[in-house]
Amino acid sequence: MPHAHLLVVDDEPSILTTLQKALSLEGYAVDVAGGMKVADEKLKKRTYDLCLFDVQLPDGDGISLLSNLRAAKNEVPIIMMSGHATIDTAVRATRLGALNFLEKPINTDALLIAIETALRLHRAESEANELRLATGQAGDLIGDSPAIKKLVEQVARAAKSSASVLLTGERGTGKELVARAIHQLSPRAKGPLEKLNCAALPSELIESELFGHEAGAFTGATKQRRGKFERASFGTLFLDEVGDMPLAMQSKLLRVLQEREIERVGGSEVIKVDTRVVAATNRDLVKACESNAFRADLYDRLNVVPLHIPPLRARRDDIPILAAHFLKLAAKANDRPGIRLEDEAIAILVSYNFPGNVRELKNLTERLVILTPDDVIRAADVQSCLPGSGGSKAAGLYRPGVPLRELVEQAERQIIVDALAHHGGQMAATARALDLERSHLYKKARALGLRGESKGDDDE
Repeated sequence: MPHAHLLVVDDEPSILTTLQKALSLEGYAVDVAGGMKVADEKLKKRTYDLCLFDVQLPDGDGISLLSNLRAAKNEVPIIMMSGHATIDTAVRATRLGALNFLEKPINTDALLIAIETALRLHRAESEANELRLATGQAGDLIGDSPAIKKLVEQVARAAKSSASVLLTGERGTGKELVARAIHQLSPRAKGPLEKLNCAALPSELIESELFGHEAGAFTGATKQRRGKFERASFGTLFLDEVGDMPLAMQSKLLRVLQEREIERVGGSEVIKVDTRVVAATNRDLVKACESNAFRADLYDRLNVVPLHIPPLRARRDDIPILAAHFLKLAAKANDRPGIRLEDEAIAILVSYNFPGNVRELKNLTERLVILTPDDVIRAADVQSCLPGSGGSKAAGLYRPGVPLRELVEQAERQIIVDALAHHGGQMAATARALDLERSHLYKKARALGLRGESKGDDDE
């Protein structure tokens, strides 16, 4: 790729001269440095398209130079060179982000191919990231509303760092998709993405899942097992429902985030880890800290980069786009080619509040594809599948994959909505009809995002 600007770092003047001449003949602009100090100075003065580092330097080593660049968030493509290469050195360089490792004496043809491949790969990745952002997407985030565009911009900025991220938002808003997007857009994208749902495991198993265990550590531990932190090293660990993590585990997680090292259950070896943590919760962790249900120091460690995922009702412009996306997926999965939503059906979807957010829209769209006999999904079909609709109570209340507490919350919300509508929005009358204290109904309504009319309540 002519016109690219390269930096070659080697302690042998003859190699620098040879490589500079050979690469210049291919149209590259080439700077050279005979050691780590000179290389650092050149890297601070300008941006390079690619660097070639020798492993052994008179005042340091190329691996340290590579590590320093990555620590400074400099993602320039790197090719390592060495006349004394070992497998451990090559593995370490690759983990730090080196794209290739060439042995000396350098074969010029192999070097040119490696440089061209590295430059093309870097350019393709940059263009892919720019395309995702330009189209309003980061990974699987879909939409064109101001709310989702703002989120995508925040995700792109957060992805560039290795700082901990705390995702907050209601159930079903897509926190796992945001976590995946952060990983995909980050310098760690080639590393692993591991996930642990802190609410899905008994407290006694979470430690083993996070940190691993040695053989014989407990009954049933027949062999050594690496935990999520170890497996996600040089990548990302997504801790879902972190607000449900037991207090005893919170202190251990805090220590790992501070020290960047773990010990397997039943073991004494200290293992260094380089794992970025993205955590998510639908709970109010500030209140949880105030009630001592969540450690305030752990909250501070996790909340370095806070991102709030908006509910679907705050981005209604995205509902037609999301519905079309989910419809396409469901049609393919259920062999329903050609099925579509009529405009009136889309209008009903847009007007519905979706307490279950994007997850509820996805489930509803799939249900419509399965249950609608014709190739056109009409307004009546959508209405019959919405919670609280006549003739489809069971279908509206139960949705596979949705937790019971979420189903109960949605059902309760629909009951209060219907009751308020029946009583003209009057809280006092609605509270009496539901046999609730008016203050209790107010609290429930606020928690569910509902508002009734207070005017005239005292006269009811």
